[in-house]
Amino acid sequence: MKTSLLALGLIVALPFAASAADGLSYNYVEGGYVNTDTKGGSADGWAVKGSAAIAPNFHVFGDYNSQETDRGNVDVDQWRVGLGYNYGIAPTTDLVARVAYQKFDPKEGLDFNGYATEVGVRTAFTPMIEGYAMAGYEDFSKKHGINPDGEFYGLVGAQAKFNQNWGLSGQVKLAKGGDKEWFVGPRFTW
Repeated sequence: MKTSLLALGLIVALPFAASAADGLSYNYVEGGYVNTDTKGGSADGWAVKGSAAIAPNFHVFGDYNSQETDRGNVDVDQWRVGLGYNYGIAPTTDLVARVAYQKFDPKEGLDFNGYATEVGVRTAFTPMIEGYAMAGYEDFSKKHGINPDGEFYGLVGAQAKFNQNWGLSGQVKLAKGGDKEWFVGPRFTW
């Protein structure tokens, strides 16, 4: 009876048993330069990002960036924390889905809380090059009569690996209306 229950449990868990594709790690930390260009102006500063696998198919992630605008030198902080699911769809490719809680905080004015969801693919093209493409949606809560519009966005990123642990990471986020944010910096993977 115990053997039958164990076998049934393994069969039920089989679709969820695939781990990260070969050459992809969800354990990393990176930091670097970030720049945002919008219709209302531009900002730049620094960012730190990280991810940690908590199970073969799940990871937690977070990012924080601090930028200064070109209009009035206003500081803007943004951060988010979330949970991701990765499922191997090919030997070196994962399907990735993520959800996050996020905050947008201009230091002189209102701050906004919101959420983001993303889905896409991440692949190791070679042992030294990986990339990803994601489609996302983010929305922030109404505050003091201001209701920011939710919007769809796209993310494209890549990493060039120098060795097993170190690489150079880059990402571009494109939103409606031509708004874009890009990041570049070193990544440490374990």
